[in-house]
Amino acid sequence: MSDTLTIKERVLNALNKIRPYLQADGGDIELLEITDDMSVRVKLTGACHGCPYSMMTLKAGVEKAVRQDVPEIKQVISA
Repeated sequence: MSDTLTIKERVLNALNKIRPYLQADGGDIELLEITDDMSVRVKLTGACHGCPYSMMTLKAGVEKAVRQDVPEIKQVISA
């Protein structure tokens, strides 16, 4: 399956898996870009934007999920 999907599609699929957890807390996530060095830039929105735990959510939740599904990705960073 991963052979036929682009990296962007695979990243979006990974984000869609964790999106319900973010939405349950009143937040959401938006993919901004995948850089040439394989970093994913995202924007946390809603209640997640500015939340004191947003960096922990980003690294422990979002980055872990994305890198698990798309091992080529080096990191997930917040815009």
